[in-house]
Order: sequence, then C-alpha cells, then structure tokens
Amino acid sequence: MSRIHDALKKAEQDRARRSVTSLDPKTADLSEIADSVQGDDLSVSAPDAELPMGAGHGYGAEQLTVEVIKAHVRRVKWNPNPHMTLFFSKDVYAPGTEDFRTLRSRLYGLRDFQPLRTILVTSASPREGKSFISSNLAQIFVQQPDRRVLLIDGDLRWSRLHLSLGTPSTPGLSEYLEGNIDELSVMQRGPLENLFFIPGGKHPSAPAELIANGRFKILLERLAPLFDWVIIDSPPAMAVSDPRVMADLCDGVLLIVGAAMGPYDILQKTRQQFTDKRVLGVVLNRAEPRMSYSYKYYGYYQGPALNGKGKGKG
Repeated sequence: MSRIHDALKKAEQDRARRSVTSLDPKTADLSEIADSVQGDDLSVSAPDAELPMGAGHGYGAEQLTVEVIKAHVRRVKWNPNPHMTLFFSKDVYAPGTEDFRTLRSRLYGLRDFQPLRTILVTSASPREGKSFISSNLAQIFVQQPDRRVLLIDGDLRWSRLHLSLGTPSTPGLSEYLEGNIDELSVMQRGPLENLFFIPGGKHPSAPAELIANGRFKILLERLAPLFDWVIIDSPPAMAVSDPRVMADLCDGVLLIVGAAMGPYDILQKTRQQFTDKRVLGVVLNRAEPRMSYSYKYYGYYQGPALNGKGKGKG
C-alpha cells in the first residue's frame, strides 16, 4: 500500500506543478495509479498528460473562451479562389450570393423550432459541390455582425476546403484526432473576421477509425458553444461511413445534390441513411443561372445603375 500511497502523492504533486490541463480532464482513480507503478521507479502516467498539447496551449473546458480563441488562434494569409468563394470580394450581389442569403434565412427559421448550431454538409456522391456549399455558407453567416462561425473540413480522405480558401492544409483535423495537437493549434483565421477554419490535415491511413475514436465528439463539445454556427464538410454519404458517425454528433444534416449528377434513387438511399437524424433539407447545386429568380432580379435591378443611366427600377 505504501507504493500506491507514494504514487498518489507523486501524481498530485505533478498536477500541482503543471500549468495546463488535458483536453478531456479526468480524476485519476486507484486502478489507474496502481497500473502505472512499474518496478522501483514508481513512474506514474498522470491522466492529464495523456494528450500532448500543441504550441503550449492546454486550456480545460471551463477555461476555453471566445477571448482565448481570438488571442491564440493563428492568423494565416489566405488566397481565396474567386471561383469557389463568393464573399471575399466587394461584389455583394454576385451571382449566387442571394441564394446563400436565402439558405441562411431558412436555417435561422429552423433554429426557431429546434436546437441548431452544428450542421453536417454531405452529398450522395463526389463532385456534387458539398465543399463549395460548406465554404460559402460559413462565409455568408459571418457577413452578419458579431456572428462567429467555425468551418471544419471533415473529409479526411479528400480534403478540399483549404484549396478554395487558399490556405495550408496542416496542421488540421487528422492531427487533432490522432492526439498529437490541441484544438487551438489546428484552428486558423483569415481575412474574414469571425470566420475560423480547421483544415483536414494530412491524409491518415485509417480515417474511419479516427472519426469514431471519440476525439471528434470532444472537439465539438468544447468548441461548438463558443460559436454561433459550426459547419462541417463531410465525405459523400454513399461512399463511406464517416458522415453517419459525424451526423450523430450534429444538430442537423444538409444534403447537397448536383443538378443532373445522379439518378433519383441514389438520393433516396442517401436520405434513408439519415432517417433517424435531423435532415434539414436538400440544396440543389450547379443549376443554370437562368433558373435562379434572384439572379434575374438583381441583373435587372443593377443593370441601369451600373451603366450610369440612373437608378434601376424596383
């Protein structure tokens, strides 16, 4: 018993000397301490040292605040792709922008009737535009004053969001899920105030196991309360199991369908995978501009003014 007593005392002293806490604080029980006693050195693996911290951070859940995030999340120079990002330019009525405003309004309307903060964006198949929708949905949310948004690239197999934003892909979500770094070290900020981004990171050998190891849940539990919206771009739902695992941790699922991209039965099967989840709706992507009423309206409204011939008619 003296060994156990000494080990407990040593663990308590170690915790007192540390200035950081773990990502998942726990209280050591007797079995954990006893298992760590090896030979005469009485070495103890303290629970609050299980996950290595990155960049000297290590805030506990009760210490992680908006102020901490703003102070410690690194600013990175972004070079957004103008063909993939609609809200980094000064053209506030560019084609497609009003459609995202409509989508934003409808999501706020749903929030009046149900808890809605974390949204998983997925599609049935690749190349239907889910990453485009995820990125621009996050951008339109932060156009409103004092709205903080976290955009997460959850497609660990083929992460693409960093390409549209023109920013580094590492460190990112995969490094966090592997336990090599903390959440503040994988987040970054760009030119849009209040838009925070976690890229996909390096491509892991077993992405499904990483998504299901419990760390993704911890990430959302710690960060989601600090943001108005959390947008997660996931892999295609018909291809892998990751979206279904992540959907269990989100408030709602947004399905993206590329116009003329696939048969209707594929969409039905995709919808059935989320039967017990909150499917918020379906977004039709890659529709012809002439099909958009907002595109017609703003083209008519702005035309005369842009030509210097006076105000457009309402």
